[in-house]
Amino acid sequence: MQIRIGCELVYTCPQRTPMILTLNVHYSRASDLLAPDHIRTQPAVPIDAYRDGFGNWCSRLVAPPGEIRIGTDTSINDNGLPDVVDPTAIQHAVEDLPADTLVFLQGSRYCETDRLSETAWSLFGQTPLGWPRVWAIGEFVHKHIAFGYQYSRATKTALEVFQERAGVCRDYAHLAVTFCRCMNIPARYCTGYLGDIGVPAAPEPMDFSAWLEVYLGGRWHTLDPRNLAPRIGRILIARGRDAADVPLSNAFGAATLTGFRVWTDEVRTGGG
Repeated sequence: MQIRIGCELVYTCPQRTPMILTLNVHYSRASDLLAPDHIRTQPAVPIDAYRDGFGNWCSRLVAPPGEIRIGTDTSINDNGLPDVVDPTAIQHAVEDLPADTLVFLQGSRYCETDRLSETAWSLFGQTPLGWPRVWAIGEFVHKHIAFGYQYSRATKTALEVFQERAGVCRDYAHLAVTFCRCMNIPARYCTGYLGDIGVPAAPEPMDFSAWLEVYLGGRWHTLDPRNLAPRIGRILIARGRDAADVPLSNAFGAATLTGFRVWTDEVRTGGG
């Protein structure tokens, strides 16, 4: 299947403002793109690209004073299959984990493992190791949090999500990431596109999505505590320890977001 994906962000800046953007599809999906997802701006400004420490594609620009429109628009091939679920995936002892997974066991900006460890062990300490434990965490977070954009704020941490019991998809992901790390399961935060493909359309405007990946059985597995059920058409943009590592945009100065659109729609082909 083919999926059209893209976004448009509109900022107003009182003066020249450097920005870093993380809007391009992850390199692991680059071969699926039907055309490059180049970032385009209006007015046009020079853009430099680089890879960050997690391998994500990032772009640098300097926004001029006034309004700037930043966006991408392309289509991508997808296998049309739901997220893979492996109930037999085993949990590794910490001493047996690959070195590059260890950073995803540690606390981070939004994931306070030190403050939620006791809670995690009291909730999940008796669950079976491996995927059953990860799924138990996903189910708990899914039921514990009430979804709503009115509950979103940029500074909300996993502990605050747990206490307030409300948030958006990034909050679901942060709390599940934290619980997994507390249980010695490497977990990394992911952001990307996830449209309403194969499910009833949500009433809210389309937005970017957040989920997590856990390391079990020698590879990374997707877990989406916001939706819980496996989904079709998940398109990764970036991975990191938490949302602080993969902001869609990071402005080094005053920049007011005045417009925001995201699209991710299955491309219908043929007659019918």
